[in-house]
Amino acid sequence: MADAKEPTVSTDAPEHSVTYTEAGAVQRPPGWMYKGVRIFGHELWFASPKVQLLVLAMICFLCPGMYNALGGLGGGGQIDTSVQDHASTALYSVFAVVAFFSGTFANVLGVKVTMAVGGLGYCLYSGSFLSYSHNQNTGFVIFAGAFLGFCAGLLWTAQGAIMMSYPPEESKGRYISWFWIIFNMGAVIGSLIPLGQNIHTTTNGTVSDGTYIGFIVLMIIGAALTLVLCNVDSVVREDGSKVVMMKNPTWVSEFKGLWECLYLQPWVVALFPMFFASNIFYTYQQNDMNGALFNVRTRALNNLLYWLSQIFGAVIFGYALDFPRIGRALRAKISFAALFAITFVIWGGGYAFQKQQVDRATAATPEYQDNTMDWTERAYIGPMFLYIFYGFYDAVWQTCIYW
Repeated sequence: MADAKEPTVSTDAPEHSVTYTEAGAVQRPPGWMYKGVRIFGHELWFASPKVQLLVLAMICFLCPGMYNALGGLGGGGQIDTSVQDHASTALYSVFAVVAFFSGTFANVLGVKVTMAVGGLGYCLYSGSFLSYSHNQNTGFVIFAGAFLGFCAGLLWTAQGAIMMSYPPEESKGRYISWFWIIFNMGAVIGSLIPLGQNIHTTTNGTVSDGTYIGFIVLMIIGAALTLVLCNVDSVVREDGSKVVMMKNPTWVSEFKGLWECLYLQPWVVALFPMFFASNIFYTYQQNDMNGALFNVRTRALNNLLYWLSQIFGAVIFGYALDFPRIGRALRAKISFAALFAITFVIWGGGYAFQKQQVDRATAATPEYQDNTMDWTERAYIGPMFLYIFYGFYDAVWQTCIYW
């Protein structure tokens, strides 16, 4: 987040502070949120980084996680994938603009308020597809996508601030993998909803109203869960240290700090292409591959496998990035080399697969039928594994970026 030349530390912290006993043990401040509970040999308290990360992961489990499950169906569960294409264009256009300045909003408003506002757009987005199933109102879906872009920019900025500032430096990889596991379990469980409801549907079609209603209810719960987060200045780590986020007093100093960050630290701009690439492939994978080639139940199965593979990718790379016997700089170089190699292997396979597909002229003819491949067909095995590796790759890329 942007810092001015003379930022001030937030003065909203509680009056109580952390103390230490003569034996050197950490004595936390009084209050219910600091009362420890032992679970599987580990002491946890509500205002600890681990518990707060769990709350954060559950919010993302219910909001973006369910959004991923819905989007992964291809076309938002509709036959006409162009509707979601238009909504995604609006979503990511607004997202790109808002996210650039959302760090400033998070610094001024606080990550809890920023996260709460960010959680509002997901249930409206799901509701727009339920509405479209009955009235074909494309404009409402596009508006919902744009509104979600605004909300998602705030939510993911607050999420990143929490995930990068709460854990100790030597444990960031593991914290990232824990978050990614729980977050993607939302998409996994969300994928089971349409799979269970459409498991006997071998023809093409849209998902049922019950699927959309289930997503809406879960997203509302996720948005409400943001109110359970602690304020940043209340969080106490295991070693007794407190989380300190630099906070500028005015909007002017915030925007000035943003400019100084980009001007004085130009290497941040060098990361922009990597940030750009982290989301560019979703529309192709979900709409142009999953949505275009498979029937509704196979799309639901692909969706489940995609997000399940992300869990394995996050675990493998998250723990590898924290390997203590190798220096951090060397770990970064190894992870970059591994990411470079995986990119060419997986997307090289994707390129070979895409070359086998029909061209646009053929796809536009009345005789051509899409959305027909079923999981019982022998030709399904190759695309299935490719889609699994796409999900694995996404988690690896995101984990490396955060780390």
